[in-house]
Amino acid sequence: MAIVLNLLLASFMTGLIWFVQVVHYPLFAMVEGPGSSAYAARHQAATTWVVGPVMLAELVIAIWIAVAPPSGVPAWIPRVALALLVVAWLSTALWQVPLHQRLLGGHDASTIASLVAGNWVRTGAWTARAVLGAWMAWILLRTPIGP
Repeated sequence: MAIVLNLLLASFMTGLIWFVQVVHYPLFAMVEGPGSSAYAARHQAATTWVVGPVMLAELVIAIWIAVAPPSGVPAWIPRVALALLVVAWLSTALWQVPLHQRLLGGHDASTIASLVAGNWVRTGAWTARAVLGAWMAWILLRTPIGP
């Protein structure tokens, strides 16, 4: 069950981060003028409600699977998946959040460019997590159950 939940959460975050990378973050460049600060603030508030619970659940499940990998799943796979999640979290906390904070002060083209460029780290990490999650699920599906 944990492997399925892990795959669902990683897949959700992967789809979301690709949408953010390709559609949402580039659109920040089009929001100029006095409304840009309000747009940035609304983005932060709304995004927190969408991604916060999913990211927390994903972290709990990833730790659980890394500590106690299911039978048949090589231990290195969930550990690498957890390391990728740590990369995504650190990139969020140390790179993306400070850039979002800067945008509260108004439109800044260089900050937006850094936001888009830096987000590739998270996009790659979550994409790789989804692939590893699918691999773990595939391993479990191929593992015979019982006698």
